[in-house]
Amino acid sequence: MISLEDYYDLVGDKVISTIHKKARKILGHHVLHINSTYQGGGVAEILSSLVPLMNDIGIDAGWRILHGNPDFFTITKKFHNALQGDKINLSDKKKSLYLKTNQDFSVYTHLNHNCIIIHDPQPLPLIKYFTKREPWIWRCHIDISNPNPRLWAFLKKMIIKYDHMIISNENYRKPNCAVDQTIIYPVIDPLSLKNKELPEKSINKFLRKFNIPMDKPIISQISRFDKWKDPLGVLEIFKQVKKSVDCRLILCGSMASDDPEGIKIYDKVKKKAKKYIENGEVILITLDNDILVNVLQRISKVIIQKSLKEGFGLTVTEAMWKKTPVIASKSGGIPLQIDHEVNGLLIDPSDMNGFAQGIIKLLKDQKYAERLGQNAREKVSDNFLITRLLEDYMDLITKVLYGI
Repeated sequence: MISLEDYYDLVGDKVISTIHKKARKILGHHVLHINSTYQGGGVAEILSSLVPLMNDIGIDAGWRILHGNPDFFTITKKFHNALQGDKINLSDKKKSLYLKTNQDFSVYTHLNHNCIIIHDPQPLPLIKYFTKREPWIWRCHIDISNPNPRLWAFLKKMIIKYDHMIISNENYRKPNCAVDQTIIYPVIDPLSLKNKELPEKSINKFLRKFNIPMDKPIISQISRFDKWKDPLGVLEIFKQVKKSVDCRLILCGSMASDDPEGIKIYDKVKKKAKKYIENGEVILITLDNDILVNVLQRISKVIIQKSLKEGFGLTVTEAMWKKTPVIASKSGGIPLQIDHEVNGLLIDPSDMNGFAQGIIKLLKDQKYAERLGQNAREKVSDNFLITRLLEDYMDLITKVLYGI
């Protein structure tokens, strides 16, 4: 099991010492995280590193997964989309199943903790079904800058029961929601399988295993097959880029258990890209394999993130850590990471030509691409590593427990 000491060479003794000092105030306290999936997506990735580190520094931290049937996750996916601005038919049936799933889970979930942290909308209603003796925190990882009004009104009645709410961007702050709100940026774990350094031998082994040729430059988007990630738009951009530079496109995304729309989007992309897939110019990958993602982010000449909506965008952070130049949408939390033409390129998500021309420039100008990549690594190192998130959680848990 990884420990805080393992990060010493990456972050230095001052960071490690500060975390231990902050942890002393809450040593032995029981903290519980609850979300809706153990793998697939940024939340699960963060928790798989954060929870062990909390335990390593003396906090008794646990992690539980909300159980739900396919109908429940179909509904919560609609909620997810509506919180990012989509329309929704918010029927009594949808609300009833949403609430009942959480109520059922509460029956066999006993809580005896000092602090409860709920992640995203799926387990949000749990607070209704417990006698609240401890502070509860709701951590919202998605873009709620313009939520569907009817859905927000429904959820807000539960949100205001919480002691605190964590968001990822100042633009997501809700001044008319009577609960304290703190901005905490998501992070990556530089020592995880997805982000650790890989020897050339391992990289070549995975390229052979997954039959990925290196005869031409590779551009990739690594994200769920989700309409907000706009993989169909990426395909159109690739067609433009190919007119100037002979390259290959890889679209890689896992199928998370709480995202039933993924297979539908994947099928649309597969149909649209049929001739390119047949001649090997486009490769679609749906395997949930962290080392493969690590490899792809390292061997790609350009990483694309054409998100129409994006809570933060950890796939951007991951690629920046690996010094791979990133071109991404000026959307959600991505501009918090990328400074345009300093450590990456920011393009309006509707500007297909802008994306294409930016990719072409990165493919043709190697020195420019390398400079952006080096600056990107430094930005992540200074701002978006798991040690910083651990410190932020120490501060917030101390605040909700002691009011300081």
